[in-house]
Amino acid sequence: MSHHFFEGTVYHKRFTPKVHEFTYPFYVLDIDLSLLGTLKNKLFSFEGFNLFSFKSKDHFGKSKDFMKNVDGLLEEFGLSATEEMHFVTLPRVANFVFNPISVLILFKEHIPSYMLAEVHNYNGGRVIYPVKLSSTDGISFKGEAPKDMYVSPFLETSGIYRFLFRQEEEKMVLKVDLYEQNEKKLTASFSGHARPFESKTVAKLFVKHSFITFWVVTRTLWQSLKLWRKGLTFYSPRAEDQIRRY
Repeated sequence: MSHHFFEGTVYHKRFTPKVHEFTYPFYVLDIDLSLLGTLKNKLFSFEGFNLFSFKSKDHFGKSKDFMKNVDGLLEEFGLSATEEMHFVTLPRVANFVFNPISVLILFKEHIPSYMLAEVHNYNGGRVIYPVKLSSTDGISFKGEAPKDMYVSPFLETSGIYRFLFRQEEEKMVLKVDLYEQNEKKLTASFSGHARPFESKTVAKLFVKHSFITFWVVTRTLWQSLKLWRKGLTFYSPRAEDQIRRY
């Protein structure tokens, strides 16, 4: 295994009380944590500044050693490290970053067994959702967790997240459905194809997608404005939704 970029699209659809959907191009970085020391090339730096970069402080834990933070997080949820672990996230672009969701995936004998989903909101909040994964076909792995943080001004804090993860040799799918009182409120998914972790890929992604982390923020605000104009109920964050819990 090794690090990869996955390039594809993000799809969002809200089902109630108004139907609202959109799609836009996106990519993520899949980091093989057993090879964390190799997470660098001419245009990508680990803990430094470059066109693309990855910094431990952007995620859970307080140590500058990312693996110490991983070990601490696993201990927090009563889990043990596995030989194969991957962290899927959005890298910094020209030192700017915002990650709505990143996932730490634990594999046992190459099979996804657990996912820790790190979710940030726009109010300074962060929470980790532990998700035990299971599969009936050996291809798609599913799990769920109760929602416990304000994310959108047009969604309540309560609900159930249902996750789906599927990764084949050259393709990755990550999907999250939100249910409130057994009613499907929202679906959000990423589907992408593998790109090699090399300088050439970094350059192509930068040119093709420009400052993607900036567009994540601006596109979210634009879609929120559209929802507001549709007359959806506006909810406010709680105090615990404005802090980093881990």
